[in-house]
Amino acid sequence: MKQVRPYPRLTISRKAARSLKTGHQWVFASEILDSEPVPNGSVVDLVEENGTWQGAALVSQLSTIRARVVTRNPNDRMDEAFWRRRISWAWEHRLATMGRRALPDCEADITCCRVLFSEADGMPGLVVDKYEDVLVTQVGTVGMEQLRDVLYPLLLDVLSASGHTIRGIYERNDSSVRDKEGLSRYQGWWSGADAADERLVVRENGIRYDLDLANSQKTGFFLDQKYNRRAVREISHGRRVLDCFCHVGPFGLNALAGGAEFVRFVDVSGTAIDLARQNARLNGYAEDEGRLGFTQADVLEYLPALRNRQHMREEGGPFDLIVLDPPAFTKSRSTVRNAMHGYRELNEAALRLLPRGGYLATCSCSQHMTRDLLARVVAEAAHATGRQLKQVEERQQAPDHPILWGFPQSHYLDFFVFQAI
Repeated sequence: MKQVRPYPRLTISRKAARSLKTGHQWVFASEILDSEPVPNGSVVDLVEENGTWQGAALVSQLSTIRARVVTRNPNDRMDEAFWRRRISWAWEHRLATMGRRALPDCEADITCCRVLFSEADGMPGLVVDKYEDVLVTQVGTVGMEQLRDVLYPLLLDVLSASGHTIRGIYERNDSSVRDKEGLSRYQGWWSGADAADERLVVRENGIRYDLDLANSQKTGFFLDQKYNRRAVREISHGRRVLDCFCHVGPFGLNALAGGAEFVRFVDVSGTAIDLARQNARLNGYAEDEGRLGFTQADVLEYLPALRNRQHMREEGGPFDLIVLDPPAFTKSRSTVRNAMHGYRELNEAALRLLPRGGYLATCSCSQHMTRDLLARVVAEAAHATGRQLKQVEERQQAPDHPILWGFPQSHYLDFFVFQAI
């Protein structure tokens, strides 16, 4: 590269260079061979020992992940125009992939969606979710922390230009991930935009949800399952549905909207059950109508207990559609084997309850529990229960959570629908 660039250089190993060439976005501390003086959070050029330029990155001096790539284009300069382009490209992707996919007579699918998905959108460490006219952000890297006051006005401007006026940005910077970057934890309304109410009623797939931005998990809701919930909705008509790990109720509510005869919502969290019940009422579903019920229980204990026929009847069964949406059983490679055992146990317990011809919707939301590993443990569960599985659908996270090839960390959600025969 002959042109002069204004950024300090980090010399990286050949191993790191090979990884970057395949599309990976990280350089680890052990892969740094030499470095010019670099302020924490600043832009650096990544070069091999022979001087070959491999990209520009944001540096994190306190993290094992020492540099995160922001561009592989040597003509880029990380100025305001660069970041505006990045945000515009990300939003255009949402408009293209989700802007015209709404269910009949429902809100647009971009009403609630993820606007920026960290490395997958070239914004390492920044997540932005849109809940109607409020944005909720999470910053996990020092580079993005330092750019907040540049990026947020650009976000507001890009969205406004497409007819989406935002009235507030709520920052959920309270994750333990920030500790590894030497960042403090905090949350609250960003001072550069008006504050709004921390309680919102939003719509997804035509269903209303009461969200608590300050106290809910992540940014308030799990937007990545939007289209997977529709897949369950489409096969729910006339069925008795068991929604396991129901959280605030989105799978079960979609089943009811699809014409389910009955839905039992189950979660270990009493708070989640209360919110699911509240969301059911918000959408006009009352418990006394006999179409739904709620149980606070540990699913891994609850499912085997349903093999007692009387208990099954008391809970509204038998069920001919079971939804398994568990939390991540593993967050590192070292615990994958234990996680596989947990997923196998869970799916086996569900399959033992299904009548032949019933349906199982099952997923994993852990990057380390890959698609192939999930398929393997579900197949083992089917073998153990003497069932054969007929695949109905195989799905992933919604396109507002794009999967960046070469960077496996961006692919974390896999979802299957089977008929058990």
